[in-house]
Amino acid sequence: MSLGFVAFHYPAPEYVEEFVGRTRQVRGVLASQPGFVRAETWVTPEGDAVVTTGEFESPEAFQGAFAAVAGELGEAVAFDEREVRPRQVHTLLSR
Repeated sequence: MSLGFVAFHYPAPEYVEEFVGRTRQVRGVLASQPGFVRAETWVTPEGDAVVTTGEFESPEAFQGAFAAVAGELGEAVAFDEREVRPRQVHTLLSR
């Protein structure tokens, strides 16, 4: 069973491009992990949210990949003052 995710991030306007760069760093780590299928970064037309989407071969692959991100990038991906509201992360299971 594959697992997908959609994450909404809300950086302050002056940090949108920096945040897009951060999501690309995360994608680089995710892509090196077993079970990774894909990940993409999107920005809303209004520029008020950065949306990341992705897919893994299994829930276990997803958990392992994000543990690797935390280990490699740690503080670089932590919620901080550059974001104006909390992230929303939704996971999805294939049927």
